[in-house]
Amino acid sequence: MALLDDSELPFSLLQFYATSPYPCSYLADRTARSQVATPTHLITTEVYSALVRRGFRRSGVFTYRPWCDHCRACVPVRLPVARYTPDRSQRRALRRNAHLTVRELPLGFYDAHYDLYNRYQAARHPGGGMDQDSQEQYAHFLLQSRVDTRLVEFSDAGRVLMVSVIDVLSDGLSSVYTFFEPDLPQASLGTYNIAWQAAQCQANHLPYLYLGYWIRESPKMAYKSRFRPMEGLIDGEWRELGPADLGLDEPD
Repeated sequence: MALLDDSELPFSLLQFYATSPYPCSYLADRTARSQVATPTHLITTEVYSALVRRGFRRSGVFTYRPWCDHCRACVPVRLPVARYTPDRSQRRALRRNAHLTVRELPLGFYDAHYDLYNRYQAARHPGGGMDQDSQEQYAHFLLQSRVDTRLVEFSDAGRVLMVSVIDVLSDGLSSVYTFFEPDLPQASLGTYNIAWQAAQCQANHLPYLYLGYWIRESPKMAYKSRFRPMEGLIDGEWRELGPADLGLDEPD
């Protein structure tokens, strides 16, 4: 199967390998494998942008995509922001959090961020392994990058409520990871964050917000289907996902 267009990036210099099987993080009864692009020093922002368009994603300096033997549940998704209009709940989240102070910081370690990350993992993903991340594991996951990465902090009166790591691509933004204060469910911080990132794409004339992978069978991924229109990479082609694809009721 053709993976990349040689005219778009130095494909001949990249190598790809498949990992050994490991337990799937999202579907408990399955194992997963990933395809990893190497060498990392050749994956510049331009190259990474082309890889993201083909379903790859980044964790630290590792660029990968799902490469499972008998499963295609992971669907790369993106939001075409020119056609996106926040729905009622998303508009409410934007209004509710409009007072937050937003600032971009150098990509580095901050105690307040790490403390928030630990609270978030303990509340949202207990027993998943990441709730036990050391400072070194946290830094490897979120603070190591060879591409154009932004660290964005959201705070209220000096209290850090949310942190987003975002990659800037040639055709959009890629939402790497976001964590937020778990004791404020009424604030809808996760919803606000995606709507905020979409607005940043619109303001900077970037056509897409890449949201990683969506899995129809995973409740943890359900929130992504509320942002529409949503496009998915199916059989090597980006196409709009309709209500039936997303497991939603057909409109009246």
